[in-house]
Amino acid sequence: MKAIKNKNIAIVGGGPGGLTLARLLQMNGANVKVYERDVNKDVRVQGATLDLHEESGLKALEAAGLMDAFNANYRPGADRLRVTDKSGAIILDEHGAEGGPYNRPEIDRGPLRKILLESLQPDTVVWDSQFVSLGEQDGVTKLEFKNGTTAYADIVIAADGANSKIRPYITDIKPFYVDVSVIEGAVYNSEKNSPKVHQLLNGGKIFALDDAKTLIVSSKGDGSLVFYAGLKTTETWLQDSRIDFKNKAQVFAWFKQEFAGWGEIWDELFENTEPVFIPRPQYCMPLDQTWQALPNLTMLGDAAHLMPPYAGEGVNMAMLDALELAECLLSENFSNTHDAIAAYETQMRKRASETAAVTLEQTDSLHSVDGLKNLVAMFRPEE
Repeated sequence: MKAIKNKNIAIVGGGPGGLTLARLLQMNGANVKVYERDVNKDVRVQGATLDLHEESGLKALEAAGLMDAFNANYRPGADRLRVTDKSGAIILDEHGAEGGPYNRPEIDRGPLRKILLESLQPDTVVWDSQFVSLGEQDGVTKLEFKNGTTAYADIVIAADGANSKIRPYITDIKPFYVDVSVIEGAVYNSEKNSPKVHQLLNGGKIFALDDAKTLIVSSKGDGSLVFYAGLKTTETWLQDSRIDFKNKAQVFAWFKQEFAGWGEIWDELFENTEPVFIPRPQYCMPLDQTWQALPNLTMLGDAAHLMPPYAGEGVNMAMLDALELAECLLSENFSNTHDAIAAYETQMRKRASETAAVTLEQTDSLHSVDGLKNLVAMFRPEE
């Protein structure tokens, strides 16, 4: 670890990518702090179940020595999938496909975060630390946080997601809109509050496609479900619509209009979402993005290569970024951090660009008039 010997490393963001990197660096004796904006570790982790891929997310967990913990916490059967049309009629049922080619073990975000947090040394994560700005003082980087505290580091790594506040210190390249927006909602105690969808889910996932629109539903281990309604829109539709996403009646009215002709089975999702809906316009970083490496600053995950979620690659890419960045920073081949970061960023950009190209193709395919047929063909190419 020539390049980072005696250096203090600050990771901004305590998601899977940032925590995986912290674990990998600590295992090798590095001095690491993670600065996370959540008030504490008990803040509810939002979002759907994650499917980890052997060549990326699972590879990083293996390197971090955490596969036993993963195997004790993942959800067998949660990777099973039902594809339906807009009425809820099952077109493809992968619920019996144990050991099939699309089986990728699923784990809820909360348990994954807990595994990673518990693998770190005490007080590695500094909670309630929302990043505000970077500066320089006495040759080291100064980080300032919204709560008025400051920290100092020799190397800063941005793991602060899609709306990264650190990325602009590295490059002014911005993401482009991919013509699709998503409305996210969650139903707690889905067996009681959305019984028809709960039964159709049966502990797995639903992909409902029709009319160039998608409705993706994912079960969670705590008895809740998360869903994402996706459709082609203009970039400004959120502002233009003037919908109050805290107002269930307004969002339900929007759904009934935009998804006209869809089965009543889906109504229970919109009628029982708590606490609020979250609109998510979808963006992607340019596939040809590049920048000059810096000696003391880099990034991983969505901060580096934001892309839509329709290939399930986001968290997997972030965790693989963490593994590859750790390998470069710890390598004896690099005598300084500039060279280590440059090597990491070159391979990261190439890999992310290839993944983003596939993701964009899939996003467009699912939100086309032939979306249902295209998805079935992915699972049943011989048909």
